[in-house]
Parts: sequence; C-alpha cells; structure tokens
Amino acid sequence: MLFNSYEYIFAFLPVTLAVFFFLAPRFGREIAIVWLVLASLFYYGWWNPYYLGLILLSMAVNYGIGRAMARRGASAPGRRKSILVLGIAFNLGLLGYYKYTNFFIDNLNAALDTSFTVGAIILPLGISFFTFQQIAYLADVHQGKAREYNFSHYALFITFFPQLIAGPIVHHADMMRQFARDRVFRPQYRNVAIGLSIFAIGLFKKAVLADGIASHATPVFAAAHQGETLTLFQAWGGVLSYTFQLYFDFSGYSDMAIGSARLFGIRLPLNFFSPYKSTSIIEFWRRWHMTLSRFLRDYLYIPLGGSRKGHTRRYANLLTTMVLGGFWHGAGWTFLFWGLLHGLYLIVNHAWHWLCRHVGLEAFRQSLPWRVIAWTLTFIAVVTGWAFFRADSLEAALIMIRGMYGLNGIALPNALVATLGPQAKAVLSDMGIGTYLGGGREFVFTYLWIAALLPIALILPNVRQIMRRFRPTVDDYPHLREFAVQPLHRLAESLQWRPSRPWAIAMAVIAAGGILALSSVSEFLYFQF
Repeated sequence: MLFNSYEYIFAFLPVTLAVFFFLAPRFGREIAIVWLVLASLFYYGWWNPYYLGLILLSMAVNYGIGRAMARRGASAPGRRKSILVLGIAFNLGLLGYYKYTNFFIDNLNAALDTSFTVGAIILPLGISFFTFQQIAYLADVHQGKAREYNFSHYALFITFFPQLIAGPIVHHADMMRQFARDRVFRPQYRNVAIGLSIFAIGLFKKAVLADGIASHATPVFAAAHQGETLTLFQAWGGVLSYTFQLYFDFSGYSDMAIGSARLFGIRLPLNFFSPYKSTSIIEFWRRWHMTLSRFLRDYLYIPLGGSRKGHTRRYANLLTTMVLGGFWHGAGWTFLFWGLLHGLYLIVNHAWHWLCRHVGLEAFRQSLPWRVIAWTLTFIAVVTGWAFFRADSLEAALIMIRGMYGLNGIALPNALVATLGPQAKAVLSDMGIGTYLGGGREFVFTYLWIAALLPIALILPNVRQIMRRFRPTVDDYPHLREFAVQPLHRLAESLQWRPSRPWAIAMAVIAAGGILALSSVSEFLYFQF
C-alpha cells in the first residue's frame, strides 16, 4: 500500500488511527499495540501476502537472539558476542539471498560461461530497511543499550507502518521510549494538526513535484540504455530531472512517514535536511538519508576503526563503507560504482580540509565566493554520481557522462533555434552548437521544471525548519546548526508553522494539490532498494 494512494489516505490511515484511540482507553494499551501491529502487517501484506511469513520469521529469530543475549548479561561477553555474530549472519544471509543471489549468479555465469540459475527471486518490500533496523537492535542489545522482553512491543518496533517500507531507520530505544508514555494513547489536537500538515507537504512533494518531473528523466535514461548518443543539454536535462525527482520523491516519502507517525504522537528521526544546499560532500552525507548515514557510521565505519588509526586507514574505511553503502542500495555494478565514487569524493574532501587547516585557508571558507564555488563543485559531483545511480548499466551511465561533459557535442532543438532568428542561428553555429529535429517542447518543459525546482531545493526552508517550534522529529542533530546560512535562516524563521487559520488554509491547498495529482499509481523510488 502506498502513502500516495486513496486507499491509504481515506481508508487505512484514518481507520487505523480511530481504532487505536478507541481501543487504548477501553481495553488498555497492550490491546492497542497489538492492533497497531496487526494493522501494520496488513499494510505490509497488501503488496504481497506471501512475504508476511518472511517478516514474521525475521522478527521471531531476531527477537529470540536479542532475548538470548540479554539473558547472558555482562557475565558472558564471549557468548554474547558469538550470539551477535550469529544474528548478524542470519540477517545478512536473508538479505543476501533475496537481494544479491541473482546478481552473483549472473556474474558467475558471465565469468565462467556457465548457465546456473535459481529462478526469479522477487525482492520483498522493505527488506533492506527492516534488516538494518534489526541488526542495529542486536548491536544495541549487545552493548546494553536496549532489550525487549515483550514480543508484541518488538513487533511494533519493527513493523510500525509509517517507517516499515523505506525507513527512516529507527532505534529501539527512540521508538519504544515514546510508546511507553501515556499521552501517546490519547488523541491530541496538536499532534493531528502537525501530522496532517507534514503529511500534506510530503504528499505534494511526491505527487506534484517528483512525479511531475519524472517524465523528463525517464526517456533520457531509456535512450542511454538503448545506446543512443546524447548531447550536452539532453544529458544534463535528464540527469538534473532525476536529481530533483529522487530528492522530492524520497524526501516526500520521509515527510509522509513522519506525518503519519505524528498522528499517533510518535516522532520519527529526520532523514533529510536540504542536502542540495551542501557545500561539501561531507556535508551532503550529513544531510542526505541521515538515518542510513548514521547506521553506516555507527555499525560499519567506526567498528572498522573510523579515523582512529591514521589517515591511510581512515581513507580505506571511508572507501569500504561507501562501497558497501552503494551495494546496499542495489545489486548492480552501477550502485557499486556510485558508492566507490562517493568514497573517493569523501577521501578528496577530507584531504582538502586537512590541507586547508595546515596552510591557513580556514579563514576563507565562510566567505561568499568560497561557498559559491564549493557549492557548485559539490552539486556537480553529486549530480554526476546520480547518473550512475539511475542508469540501467555502466555502459548507459558512461553514455550519460559523455553527453554531460560535452564529448558528444552541443545541440539545441531546431524549432527553438528558429525562433531566435537566422543571425542567432549563425552565431550558435560558429560556436559549434548544432541543431536537431524534434524535441523542442520536451526541451523547454524539462528546463522549466528544473528552473522551478532548483530554488525550492536551495532557498525554501525544509519541513524541520518550518515545524521547528513543535519538534517534528525525534533527533536534534546539533551539527545541523553549522549549516544555517543567515539569509536563508531568516527566511525559515519567517515561515514558521503555527496552528492558525492562514496555515490551515495553506495546508489544505497543498493537500488538495497532492490529492488531485494522484491520477495514477506511482511507487516510491526507494521501494526498489
């Protein structure tokens, strides 16, 4: 079931909410929790009931492993570590079978000229997210940060439907600490108003902005997949369209998840903080998919040694973490290369910061020219990476890259050039800019969409800034204060949400726009990861 569907908006969500608040005061919070678990399993099984058995098996095994570690206590650290390793192996084995089996077999067949096959394996929705969430839980139990003796509570932690399919990745303590509070089981006007407002903004991002520009990205990447030659403006138009489609799609999903949870009085973690405003790749990864970045840092980068063992080891750990993070996104060489590329970006970025500190350039980093140059380089690097992330193959990605960097020449639609007059056409020809037939309307609308979405991503405040007075998310993320640019910070201050008639009207208009745009089923991009 999709957040951006009539079934979810007008049936599942209101019914689940109403029954939850009906049951809690009459039959107790445990019955309300069981209802929420059953509703969440129904939500998950809506796509394919067959995989309900898989998620129940995963939960039962991880719950049992967590209980076994908790029973060992601090007296048997060796046994607890062995149990943890067993639990991680089980989770990675489950994820590996469903997500990577065919990838490895296909590459083995290509390398050895064999024809092994295991048949079609359908990737279960959300397996990457609930697997990582359970690995984090086991690690937290091992470190004494969490424990759970009630299976229905553990099931709620894993299956709570707002974050079940595509995150954000939550920690047991963050989630269950909130469900332990009495006020969560009583409806509150403020939570309903905040939750609906955040959900409306997320729905608009997805249904209007992301789906609106998607039609300008797909044909270009399809052309690259077919081996067609793309010129500079065609390639940049396609990859920039995908750049904004991906952001508004996943950011919109995360907002709808946060809004849905807030209706129940639950705060989920923040997942995005205007990542395209970043002036470095380091900053980008502190703003983009923040719960995944935190997971990779806490459970992969730091256990590998982090930055504690010298620059060389630090860079190796960064590269390893990002390559595995790329592979987590999908079983394909394009995702591996995307992770490798961002690992190299981070190494260069950290080395540059080290150089700046040692040659006295730190004082210039907050100047406007420096920030403009830094933002431009960062944005180009990120967009270049998205070409690999989106492409169907490395060959298609390289076609996109060759087009983006002018190796296939520069051309404009003939109809567009004709409107400029013969003199302008002659000047363009002298500059080496050619023309091609057809595609004029597509060219214009592609760049109109890009011109509209770029300032939204770069200038307007995000949901956390708009709702800041009402703590929309569970995490404070103190480091985000470093990223406030004064003019934009003042704009965010002027657009503070409050429970008032003007804001109610504004949110109603935004919600109506999102609902009216639900003309067809459109899955979220991160569902495939």
